[in-house]
Amino acid sequence: MGTLTSLLRIGRGSFANPEDAKAFKGKVKLDDPLVERTRRAHLNDLENIPAFWILGALYLTTGPSAALATLLFRVYAVCRVIHTLVYAVIPLPQPARGVAYMIPYVIKWYMGVQIVLHYLSAV
Repeated sequence: MGTLTSLLRIGRGSFANPEDAKAFKGKVKLDDPLVERTRRAHLNDLENIPAFWILGALYLTTGPSAALATLLFRVYAVCRVIHTLVYAVIPLPQPARGVAYMIPYVIKWYMGVQIVLHYLSAV
């Protein structure tokens, strides 16, 4: 995703740092709508995906059924890719992005609750 932001910055000549603007013969511009939209999508991924990695790893320690864990992981990954695409690449009207965001959000909550219940029952 950071590569997409970089490609947009270079293609539009819109840079955040003076040295980059000089090197690529662009200008410092922090308010390019397409670059900022892509940057926000990237930040959203950075806020959500690492939490999933942690929850997913902990969820696997609870001994879930392989079929359910696989389904949750695949649905999460597909929805996050769709979310990034409809946010940064092909903006679609709502509720496309909202649905693509909420499904992984619910999956993280489900796994989190399962983790807590599993380890509370072990005490």
